[in-house]
Amino acid sequence: MHVDLLIPVKPLAWAKTRLRGAADGGAGAPEAHARLVLALARDTVTAAAAVVRQVVAICSDETVCAALADDGVQTIPDEPAAGLNPALRYGEAVLRAADLTATVGVLPADLPALHPEELDRAIHAALAAGGRAFCTDRAETGTTLLLAPPGQLLGPRFGPASAAAHRATGAREVTGVWPGLRCDVDTAADLTIARGLGLGRFTSTALDRI
Repeated sequence: MHVDLLIPVKPLAWAKTRLRGAADGGAGAPEAHARLVLALARDTVTAAAAVVRQVVAICSDETVCAALADDGVQTIPDEPAAGLNPALRYGEAVLRAADLTATVGVLPADLPALHPEELDRAIHAALAAGGRAFCTDRAETGTTLLLAPPGQLLGPRFGPASAAAHRATGAREVTGVWPGLRCDVDTAADLTIARGLGLGRFTSTALDRI
């Protein structure tokens, strides 16, 4: 598929604060937390890369960039360093400049139970819907996939109540059986649910060290 996905990854030092302690039995050591956050991102990227033509991570954290480079993933800096949505618009401009015929999309970096076949089904459903399309998280308030076909701007509205915000811009919601795609991980409870769905190898290894 001519689909290119952007995956934004926050600097490890201040990402996923509500998960602090989940990687080391509640101790909350910075090293253990960073290891878990990086593992979430690497599992998300790995699943996505098995489906789409290209995955590009948006990140300015040197540790993350080095790990993803080892995984063969291209990274671009967080520009203009003005928040998530401006960074996504910058990333979209980079991808569009390289290929105007591509469908461009966004995945969050916290989907450790994402399975490639789920993502494949969701993308095909989104493409069939025509125009911009999105999938919601388990709570149906957030967005875990946003896609825009050639000739249309991505129009990211990530943040609180992003599903409603994307819907209000005319993006179509697509639904299906893809629990791993809908299971973004912000809390220890989310992580427990993701574990039940089947974690990727990086997150499994990070948690095995507890």
